[in-house]
Amino acid sequence: MKKPVLTSLAVAVLAMSALSANAADLSVTSNAIYGGGNSNGGFTVNTTNGVEVGLRVHKRYPSPSDSAADIGSNNNGTYNQAAGGFGPSSARAGWNFDWSINTDPTSTGTGKVSDYTYLIGMDFDPSFGDNFQTFDLINGVNPNPAAGGLALWDHSFGNNTTAMSAGVEAAGATLALALTDYNSLKGANNLVQNSWNFEFFDDGGLFSFDPTVNGNYKIFLQVLDSGGEVARSDIEVIVGTGFVPEPGSLALVGLALTGLAVSRRRKLTK
Repeated sequence: MKKPVLTSLAVAVLAMSALSANAADLSVTSNAIYGGGNSNGGFTVNTTNGVEVGLRVHKRYPSPSDSAADIGSNNNGTYNQAAGGFGPSSARAGWNFDWSINTDPTSTGTGKVSDYTYLIGMDFDPSFGDNFQTFDLINGVNPNPAAGGLALWDHSFGNNTTAMSAGVEAAGATLALALTDYNSLKGANNLVQNSWNFEFFDDGGLFSFDPTVNGNYKIFLQVLDSGGEVARSDIEVIVGTGFVPEPGSLALVGLALTGLAVSRRRKLTK
């Protein structure tokens, strides 16, 4: 069931407030180390408590160029991307979102990826309401069947001197050995990155995704320790024209605003 219109509008205002707390269109420290041919820049970055978190969006290519046009940033934490599928699976969006976590961006020699817990949230509701799928993207179990039900991911690890596209991913002859390598990489490095598509996490039920639908999708990435939130970045992806409320919903909003205006006039005349 969709949330009531007024609640959805309030959520949208709160989301924009969260976006404004981040600095948009920045490079992360120090390179985009994942994949191949990915350039830096266009990230919405928040650096607090000595931890840097970045999120961005880019058009999906066989070899992404990550130009300004590909990223589609509006320089305020929102990104525009076209609606439509890509590649062999029409369920896969024509855009990816990239994330970066750096637990020691100033190279003090302290702070490793293993020092924290994490939470990523992907909003699967194309309207102004929210339907967040959340999990620990570093320590949680990877839903990919190839991970064998383990906290084993294909993230790229490195440090502040790692060259572009030169991150290291966990490897091993068996899942157990690969998991050991993954945990070692978490403990030895302060930088971890990856690039994801919403379709990767479509469960066909509560979190279903249709790349052809116009909508607004929010994403947040949070770093936590025993005391609570350490750092967080928020972005919003505007797909196609973005969400357009139905005429009936707009009429309800108009009635609500009229009611507020009448109520205010009555108070002023008392």
